[in-house]
Amino acid sequence: MRIVDNIKVWGEPLENAVSQAVTCSQYGDVLGVALMADHHKGYSQPIGGVVAYRNMISPSGVGYDIACGNKAVCTNLMWDDIRDRIAVIMDDIQTTISFGVGRNNPTPVEHELFDDPNWKLFDSIESGLQQKLKTLARNQLGTVGSGNHFVDIFVEEKTGKVWIANHFGSRGFGHKVASGFLNLAAGREFSGKAPGESMDQPPTLFDLDSEMGDMYWAGMTLAGRYAYAGRDYVIEQVLGILGASAEYAVHNHHNFAWKEQHMGEEVVVVRKGATPLAPGQLGFVGGSMGDMSVIVEGIQSEENTDSFRSTVHGAGRIMSRTQAAGKMNYKLRKRMGGEISEEQMQAAIRAYGVELRGAGTDESPFVYKKLQDVLTAHANTLKINHVLRPVGVAMAGSNEFDPYKD
Repeated sequence: MRIVDNIKVWGEPLENAVSQAVTCSQYGDVLGVALMADHHKGYSQPIGGVVAYRNMISPSGVGYDIACGNKAVCTNLMWDDIRDRIAVIMDDIQTTISFGVGRNNPTPVEHELFDDPNWKLFDSIESGLQQKLKTLARNQLGTVGSGNHFVDIFVEEKTGKVWIANHFGSRGFGHKVASGFLNLAAGREFSGKAPGESMDQPPTLFDLDSEMGDMYWAGMTLAGRYAYAGRDYVIEQVLGILGASAEYAVHNHHNFAWKEQHMGEEVVVVRKGATPLAPGQLGFVGGSMGDMSVIVEGIQSEENTDSFRSTVHGAGRIMSRTQAAGKMNYKLRKRMGGEISEEQMQAAIRAYGVELRGAGTDESPFVYKKLQDVLTAHANTLKINHVLRPVGVAMAGSNEFDPYKD
């Protein structure tokens, strides 16, 4: 860990992300800002950025994909139990689970979260808004989205146990909540069309005690429940495909805000692309489709305290989507002119032993750091409990584009 412009930074500092972190430190009542080793530039707050506010909440900091996170489950199966049918399993995952932008679940899911009283807040904002958002949420519950969102099968290196994991957030509902409150903060209607926004704009902030802050907190919390329910549903679907049961699970958001105690104060910790990791707390951190993923546990240390008990949420990109796969041609719904070819990606994942479904070259192993490198930067904050090797990866196809990936 090092200090750069009064920002605590793990890993090699990226100037544009550090600059964003400095801007975050200058707005509102801020206790401190930290950058995890997978940090890179984001919207308003850097991805891999952690900001601790006194009695304030930042909807731009939490971001558009509210409650994006991971669920990982250790199953009762061994690799030898499924090795010979991994291709069929991945085919079943691809056809059973809906991947892509704006997709609906063909089998709508009933869930107790739709009885949550927090839904009523939306009608206090705009007539008919509750029903509109609830319908969207019902239709999309249990769908995965695109960008870097996935459903994976892993084998634990030491034991041969089969794990499954997923990565996605609150889907269109969370995006509507985020964009709606950012609209209200700018004096627009909740459902109004927002103008183009700058990645470098200062954070949008609400006092937690204000009506707007209270409403956003309730909406964010509801989106958090929704994301948990979606990830739970998808894991159950995959367990059914495998014919497996779960022995235990690790489940976290990494785009969210939490009320926590730090440095003797109660603060709101906004993590964007950062995993909460208090001493003894478990987290799943995913590498690329051609790299390991891990289950980590927070340890008691000065650096863990300095990080606001946080760690990386992935390996971190070293190549942009445009650089890797080219510019998006919306007419053809595909990227064109990138540095990484489909042949290169397929060769790399075959060499690693992965059965791949979907994905574009912008998610290939070439665009990410090695996970061990970013974990090494956090060696004084965590321990690695399980090392997982991907054997099956399912993502949205290369013709899908998600402008609000985390």
